[in-house]
Amino acid sequence: MKSDLRYQLAEKMAGEITLADSPGKALKKWRISFNIPQGILADRLSVSPSVISDYESGRRKSPGTAVVGKIVDSILAIDEDNGGKNIKKFARILYSDFDDGEVIYDLHEYASPVPLTDFTDAIEASLIAGSLDQSIYGYTIINSLNAILQLSSNEFNRIYGWSTERALIFVDVTNGKSPMVAIRVTPFKPRCVILQGIVPEQVHPLVPRLAEKDRITVLCTGMGVEQIIQNLREKSW
Repeated sequence: MKSDLRYQLAEKMAGEITLADSPGKALKKWRISFNIPQGILADRLSVSPSVISDYESGRRKSPGTAVVGKIVDSILAIDEDNGGKNIKKFARILYSDFDDGEVIYDLHEYASPVPLTDFTDAIEASLIAGSLDQSIYGYTIINSLNAILQLSSNEFNRIYGWSTERALIFVDVTNGKSPMVAIRVTPFKPRCVILQGIVPEQVHPLVPRLAEKDRITVLCTGMGVEQIIQNLREKSW
């Protein structure tokens, strides 16, 4: 019998893919989140890799609910065959027990990839380290001090929502060192970290070095938290 967690994951994944404006992009997001190459997924489904590529690019008509169900089940089955690492990751996200309101100010998922350049333009962020030539699938706005003081290493994973391919916006930082160190000692790494409330000159010199080790793009912004939330929520991404 499938576990409740597996059922919840399958239901969420299938629902998001089916209802997305671009089902192919939503499918690609989940495949990447589970670190599964197109060829491996295609083998599991007994189709050619070009079929998966065509679905994800929109060249092929969006799959119906039955096909989406098979794709989702195959993604989960492949992960189970490899020890269930990503399923366990989502379990920690689902069942961590802490007061979200004290740690997370806002959390949002995107069904389609959002270019990091567009995202950072919306919040007037300045580049500190890494590349802007990539995309994200969501963001989390975090009370930096409460996250570091209150969360265990497992609970810290909760801030990633449903994908690590996201921007973590740490609010009211002094120099950015503490959140980068916290990320350094946890198993999952975000695509991007944004330090709110400081200018580039205030960023600790250790931050770019930590960012390079974990291949994380780091930016900072002086925009207020409420304005950041408003600007991001107004976007139609």
